[in-house]
Amino acid sequence: MFGLMRVARLAGEVRRDIAAARERDPAARGVSPVEIFATWPGIHALLCHRVASAMYEAGVPVAPRAIALASRALTGIEIHPGAQIGRGLFIDHGAGVVIGETARIGDDVTLYQGVTLGGTGFQTGKRHPTVQDNVTIGSGAKLLGPITVGHGAKIGANTVVITDVPPHSTVVGNPGHPVKVEGRRPEGPDADWIHLPDPIAEAMQAMAARIAALEGRLAELSGQKESGPVAEVTPLRPARGRSPAGG
Repeated sequence: MFGLMRVARLAGEVRRDIAAARERDPAARGVSPVEIFATWPGIHALLCHRVASAMYEAGVPVAPRAIALASRALTGIEIHPGAQIGRGLFIDHGAGVVIGETARIGDDVTLYQGVTLGGTGFQTGKRHPTVQDNVTIGSGAKLLGPITVGHGAKIGANTVVITDVPPHSTVVGNPGHPVKVEGRRPEGPDADWIHLPDPIAEAMQAMAARIAALEGRLAELSGQKESGPVAEVTPLRPARGRSPAGG
């Protein structure tokens, strides 16, 4: 009875994973579920993981890790058998995705290629991230340590996250921090990832504006008027009776 229940549960999870791929991958529109099951690496990786995870929980030796190793060689996606993954995970492309042993992933999460849910140092116990439902994580993002990413959050591409992420927020940068776009938080799985704020560029723009303001104030204090955004610099002249070389 236990075996039949496990198989039925696995079949339901696979159907949900395939449905997630059809919903969230534009390349899957009009493609049959059979073709997705046969040719999508993310689906293969999840199927292998769900089998390996069931064996891991049952205490079966060697086989769970062997399945995980074969899956990584086949798909380029590395998922530890101990990781707990909810329904409807969609791994787009998937090359370079790494999900650690104590990672916890909720339902309807989307991961793009190169995402790492990793640990820090050599600590034991819970050392990988917990990702709640409906989270989207952009390409190359690194989530490190036993942090929690709140429901509905979005992580920008190449973001490094080492602290908890509030629900329904968008995080970018290194280290990652919440941002707004045009005064509001980006919403939905199709947020404009290309035009998310660049925190380094914003800091440089703020510094340039501050320098321009200080130059303007300096010009006022010295009785000079600027003809443009940058004050004209008067060339130095040698003292009377002396050559430029000081001779």
